[in-house]
Amino acid sequence: MAEETTTTPTTEAPVAAPKKKKVKRTVAAGQLHIKATFNNTIVTITDKQGGVIATSSAGACGFRGSKKGTAYAAQIAGEKALNTAKQNHNLNTVEVYVKGTGQGRDAAIRAAATLGIEIESIADKTGVPHGGVRPRKVRRT
Repeated sequence: MAEETTTTPTTEAPVAAPKKKKVKRTVAAGQLHIKATFNNTIVTITDKQGGVIATSSAGACGFRGSKKGTAYAAQIAGEKALNTAKQNHNLNTVEVYVKGTGQGRDAAIRAAATLGIEIESIADKTGVPHGGVRPRKVRRT
C-alpha cells in the first residue's frame, strides 16, 4: 500500500518594502521659465541645475480656448506655480527666463514680484529665425 502524504504549501503574503519618504528639498534660489505663446502660457520653476520643482499653465488652471492666451490666465498660472514652490521648497529668489511672444510674458513676471519673490535677473530666450525658408520661384510672365 502506498502512503499518501499531503503537504500544505506555506502561503505567506508578499511583504512590500516600506515606502521611502520623499525628502523635502529646500531650494532658496531657482529659475523661473516662462513660455508665452499666443494660445497658452506655461510656467516652470526649477532649481539651479534645471530639476523641475513646480509647474503650471493657463490650461491647467481651468482656462479654456482663447482665454488661455490672456495675461490674466498667465498671472494665475504664475501665482499657482510660485505658491507651490514657495510653500514646499522655501523658494525666495529666482532668475527669470522668458521665451515666446504671447501676452503672458509680463504678467507672469509681475506675479512673482507681487508674491514677494526677489527677481535677480530677466533674460529673453525667444528664438530668432536666421536664414528662413526657401523663397518662392520667380514668376514668369
